[in-house]
Amino acid sequence: MSNSSFKIISKNKHSKARAGVINTPHGDIETPIFVPVGTQATVKAVPPRDLREMGTEVVLANTYHLHLRPGEELIKKMGGLSKFMSWNGPTMTDSGGFQVFSLGVGKEGGGVKFLREDALSIKYKASSANEPRPRLNKITEEGVTFQSHIDGSTHKITPESSIEIQEKIGADLIVAFDDLESPKYDYEKTKESLDLTNRWELRSKKTHKNKSQLLYGVTHGGQFKDLRENSAKFVDENFDAIALGGAHLSKKNLYDVVDRTTDIVSEGKPRHLLGIGEVDDIFEGVGRGIDTFDCVIPTRIARTGFFFISPPLGNMKNRFRTDIDKTMYTNDSKPLDPNCNCYTCRNFTRAYIHHLFRARELLSYSLLSVHNVYFLVNLTKEIRKSILDDSFSKTKKKWLGV
Repeated sequence: MSNSSFKIISKNKHSKARAGVINTPHGDIETPIFVPVGTQATVKAVPPRDLREMGTEVVLANTYHLHLRPGEELIKKMGGLSKFMSWNGPTMTDSGGFQVFSLGVGKEGGGVKFLREDALSIKYKASSANEPRPRLNKITEEGVTFQSHIDGSTHKITPESSIEIQEKIGADLIVAFDDLESPKYDYEKTKESLDLTNRWELRSKKTHKNKSQLLYGVTHGGQFKDLRENSAKFVDENFDAIALGGAHLSKKNLYDVVDRTTDIVSEGKPRHLLGIGEVDDIFEGVGRGIDTFDCVIPTRIARTGFFFISPPLGNMKNRFRTDIDKTMYTNDSKPLDPNCNCYTCRNFTRAYIHHLFRARELLSYSLLSVHNVYFLVNLTKEIRKSILDDSFSKTKKKWLGV
């Protein structure tokens, strides 16, 4: 058993929503909570001071990227991830499986958009967006051999090395190595991938020595009900924490998968939904028993000029976002979101940020990113409060209209 523990504080009467606390060596994490992604030991354009001030509870970094640069040995020498990035709070690392997937089947058959918003930002040139791209990894029973997106050098990650890397990086919450199936796989191919994931996860568990780190097993099984249920049972039997994995082609499928999984796994274990960060998906996930979410979406859309807005301006139709690049904001003296209390909204106008963005000033990316991360972190804090005072359904209706 891990030294990290999870306790449920309150449960909603009309859904599977619950509020809880995950205890870690670097502090407590109050759930449900959104986890900003700091891929390379930094949440892009957002200083750790701002993360603390906005109420961030935990930051996620990426094993694949940190292994390639600067390397886990350096991070360990510098006192571990939390100290290295001067965050000094709870941290989480993923296994690297998704990034390796993005170098393989994730690069084949361009034009397919997976629902999971994650680190598919590794860019290679292809002759056409609709032509299959070359595989840059090779999956065997032992692990995955892949080419670095930085310099093309060859590397290998196995279940054992993934855990060893994460232990040296020193995150509080870590993830077992998994093979991410494509939603385009048929049943047999999906089952084959799931069986490999199960074997890899058992090897990950066997390698895991630092019990101050909470190890999450990852559920898979694609779109197939029996595979998803079998995976949920397997992970629940073998791990103290549950991460729900996979790339989904529709929201209905995503919600069905979450429902089936949380129906099966033990209630007293924390549940993390990998790569999800849309407003409606967070509400639907919490209502189905999810505790934590991570996604690159708040900083990624900020760099293209988009910012989140709350109701009534924000709604399902505009996906709770709008674009600062619009001409209508040229002379707008209002903050990004009149209902927001973030540093950006307290101090700057839409007109100013519109000017910065049009001028391609770097401050625009920072101000938009600070707002967007604050927006999702504090949305989950509002949701937590609604669970504690038994108004979750009312809060959900205010945001989603249903």
